[in-house]
Amino acid sequence: MSARNTKIMNRFDVTSRLIAKLQHEEAVIGGIGNTNFDLWAAGHRPQNFYMLGSMGLAFPIGLGVALAQPDRRVFALEGDGSLLMQLGALSTIAALKPKNLTMIVMDNGIYQITGAQPTPAANVADIVAIAVGSGLTNSAWAADEEDFERLVDDAMAASEPNLIAVRIDDKPGVGTTRRDPVQIRERFMHGLGVREPL
Repeated sequence: MSARNTKIMNRFDVTSRLIAKLQHEEAVIGGIGNTNFDLWAAGHRPQNFYMLGSMGLAFPIGLGVALAQPDRRVFALEGDGSLLMQLGALSTIAALKPKNLTMIVMDNGIYQITGAQPTPAANVADIVAIAVGSGLTNSAWAADEEDFERLVDDAMAASEPNLIAVRIDDKPGVGTTRRDPVQIRERFMHGLGVREPL
């Protein structure tokens, strides 16, 4: 399926649908900007990690968590512009094959936070084709909200890394993440069971 054949969805709605499916303390890494603003608003939980100012690193951080805790499902949320800055992460993830990592790309074709400049995904780059070409054969565009939920269900039972790409609108994030890096880190580490709460 091509990105052009998919419905344009809303990032907060899609994120809320993901959070509603989590039942086993799955870790969720929210990329910078609107991706983590919507994650915060959709369901604040100690297993969420909210990135600040580290563009393109949601998937590498998700990879680290997935390798460190192979019995925990890990979801990493990233925007198209951020992913395009760190494409090498896809082939690294494909080579390491973490069975518990799902990557979700929110593709609106713009660098939204910095002024809505178009990304290469707007015209020439197909995120799913890039992922498949990087070795992530279990990658797909979500056709609509119901298809997104089906892909998340499939990811919950997958035994290989997978990527779900979602075409989204340009609506701003719903919430605003509390910008306290130490608190974010400590709460997440507690949520993963590797540190006592402060």
